[in-house]
Amino acid sequence: MSQTTKALAAAGALAAALTATLSVPAHAQAKEKCFGVSLAGKNDCAAGPGTTCAGTSTVDYQGNAWTLVDAGTCTEIELPEMADGSDRMGSLEALDRDLPQS
Repeated sequence: MSQTTKALAAAGALAAALTATLSVPAHAQAKEKCFGVSLAGKNDCAAGPGTTCAGTSTVDYQGNAWTLVDAGTCTEIELPEMADGSDRMGSLEALDRDLPQS
């Protein structure tokens, strides 16, 4: 193989690698745990005491249950107001609201 062919092959491989790196699909974006935003049974893993893993939350917007969301969006998710009329927001830490009654 000639030097020119080797150089062209190396350049092509480099270009392909750069293209693959720069075109990260949207579903591969950075994610973060967001507490208090999932509906009952729709949480990702670890929903606090009394639950085991994904899909085990028992209350809508359960404060100690989390769902993975796009990084930077957690506290901007629109949720219905709480029963007392106050705002309900997502959080990057577990919340003491909307917990199952024991």
